[in-house]
Amino acid sequence: METKDLILGKAKYEDWKAMYRNVWSRPETAEYMKWKVTPDEDAARERIKRTITWQESRDSWLVYEKSSGQAVGFAGVKEVRPHIYEEAGIALGPEYVGKGYGKQILQLLLEYCASLGGEEFYYSAYAKNLPSKALALSCGFVYWHSEQKTDEQNGNLYVLETYKKTLKPSEDGECDAG
Repeated sequence: METKDLILGKAKYEDWKAMYRNVWSRPETAEYMKWKVTPDEDAARERIKRTITWQESRDSWLVYEKSSGQAVGFAGVKEVRPHIYEEAGIALGPEYVGKGYGKQILQLLLEYCASLGGEEFYYSAYAKNLPSKALALSCGFVYWHSEQKTDEQNGNLYVLETYKKTLKPSEDGECDAG
């Protein structure tokens, strides 16, 4: 799957170094995610093996920047009920934030889910993650609800906000708000 600047593709072993450098070693990327920073290159090699296995049976991809060919993030979706999808994580390395890549990824995921017959799409963000919330709103999502949760890694409480969008295939194959 492709956008103007990005390719979403399945992980390959040789992606371990770019993912480690651009994403997995970066605390600012992990801050609002449910994973811990990968401590070193050996751990990154093991992590890419787990990622490859994970992606085999899921709608989950690495994000590659077309201009450099590097893996710069990851994205995924899952069907939670028939025709109802949610994002299963979208992350970009800090050097790749603010370039419009998040919007390209989310739009591509919406189009993908609509092509599978998706009718609704849910997007969640930590309440403190202002860029992620802004992304949802810029893509036509509407606020649905908030829920207080406990971070399994550190025991801290946080608020998770969920946004909702109705998917409707338009004549040109793109998704519009319903």
